[in-house]
This record gives sequence, structure tokens and C-alpha cells, in this order.
Amino acid sequence: MPFPGPLFERSASAPPVPRGLPLVIALTGFTDAGGAVTRLIEYFRDELAPTPLAVFSNDSLLDYRARRPIVAFERDHLTDYRPPRLELSFAHDALGQPFLLLAGYEPDFGWDAFAEAVVDFADIFAVSTVTWVHAIPMPVPHTRPIGTTVSGTRSELTEAHSVWQPHTQVPATAGHLLEYRLAEAGAAIAGFVLLVPHYLGDTEYPAAALAALDSLTVATGLVFSGDTLRDENREYLAKVTEQIEGSEELARMVQGLEERYDAYMAGSTSATPMIHTGDLPSADELAAELERFLATRPGDDDKRIG
Repeated sequence: MPFPGPLFERSASAPPVPRGLPLVIALTGFTDAGGAVTRLIEYFRDELAPTPLAVFSNDSLLDYRARRPIVAFERDHLTDYRPPRLELSFAHDALGQPFLLLAGYEPDFGWDAFAEAVVDFADIFAVSTVTWVHAIPMPVPHTRPIGTTVSGTRSELTEAHSVWQPHTQVPATAGHLLEYRLAEAGAAIAGFVLLVPHYLGDTEYPAAALAALDSLTVATGLVFSGDTLRDENREYLAKVTEQIEGSEELARMVQGLEERYDAYMAGSTSATPMIHTGDLPSADELAAELERFLATRPGDDDKRIG
């Protein structure tokens, strides 16, 4: 099906951009455990005020019926219309270091054309590295650091930071396609998959966004101030701890996750695989125990990032 218009529009007011900058990619899509990428995009847009270089066309890439824009209603009239955004931008980290940012929604349509455009941008700007992050739920305890699985062409990052290296097939995201095409083009690219506790995957878990920022720092040398996220995470964990201490069953289940995680990290991979369901609680079981905790958090059903 031909596109109804141009795939993207370049910003007429875009500033000059140095060549050789790192490119960071954050796309919401198939899975976003703990709201990691959603919060990451919020952080970039709210704290770093990136300048758009190219704005991708919603009419070409977005299924409006699946991800409806937000309108604001004030008594008897509409006051705002907020469509999702997918943009390539120019940004600076907390120390003023420049980088390129591709952030927003995962396209519903035109993946090949979108990937081709991103590869072209990477070539035009001669990007030094490409780093992208996403998050999946895993049977791991929240009392341990969030681990990562790292893919791409940067073997030094894979060897140092990939705690789980599966041989599997999974449903692809647009980020996977970008990594595949950029690797074919010879880019230095790394994809970080955050392994988020499965029983917190449907909540907005600040530690997941912090882990995403840490992964980007490891890969790029960029520095990000996550003070607000750290404050939120302390409050969040205090509530989770309160619920666990009040439930013997939940405490026992989390302890089981801890024991398996610690054995795996100690190197006993043959006896303690990272993925195991036989004697571990399901996400539903843990979520049921945390129901009262979750009920105290604001609802995010209508909150969307694009």
C-alpha cells in the first residue's frame, strides 16, 4: 500500500548538527515492561528539551484506531489535541554533550521504509554508535539489580553486560529491524533488553527507566541526571516492601526468585536456568498478592507516549 504522503518532514529551523555523534533510539511498542521506554522518552523530552530534526508522518506510520490521539475536554469544548510523536532530534546530556535521539512510538506500518530512512540518517550524520533499549518481563526478583541481554555488533558490551544469552526466536519489534539493518550497514550498534521483574511489568517501575539510562551511559559515555526517578523509586520500593512484609506467601515466593537468581549469577547455569517456571510463582500470583499496593498507584490507562 503506497504511503499517503512523505514518510517524514525535516525541520526548517533545525540547528547545524556535528557529524560523528552517538544515536540513541527509544521506541515504545510490543512490550515495555515497567514502563521503561515510556519513562525514558518522558525524561528526554521533559528534561533535555531535544530539538527536532525530522518529524515522521503519523498518517504514514500510525494506526490511529490502535493508538488514539489524546484530546483535552474543558466543560463544553475541546482545548487541546495531542497526537503521538516520532522524531529524530538533536539533544544534549546533563554535561552538555551532544547526541542524536530517535524517540516515540513504534511504527504500525512501513517498517522497511522507516528502517531505510533511519539507516540513511545514520549515514548522513556519520553516527559514531547506535544504542537502543527495550524491556521485557522476566521471573527475577526486584531486590536484585535489573539485568540486561545485549545484542548487536559491539562485542565488548555483550561480553561485559549480557547476563542472559538465549538461543530463541521472538516476535520482532521495529527496534530489532533497525538493529539488523544498521548492523548490515556496518554500524557499531548495541541493543539492551532490560530484564524487569515479571510481577512489576504492568506497573510504572522507576528502576526500569533508571536501568535504561545506565545502559545508555555504559554504551555512549553520555551522562543523565535521574534524581527524580531515584526519588520515585525509593518511594515505590518502600510500598512494595511494605506489602511483602505483610504477606508470608509473597515473601516466600520472592525468596525463591532470589535464590534462583543468585545461583544463576554465581555461575550454576546448568542447574539454575534464568527462565524456569516449574516452582516459581506466575506473574498473576504475584500480582494478586500486590493488588493492594497497585491499587494505591495512579492509573495510567489513558497515558500514552508517542
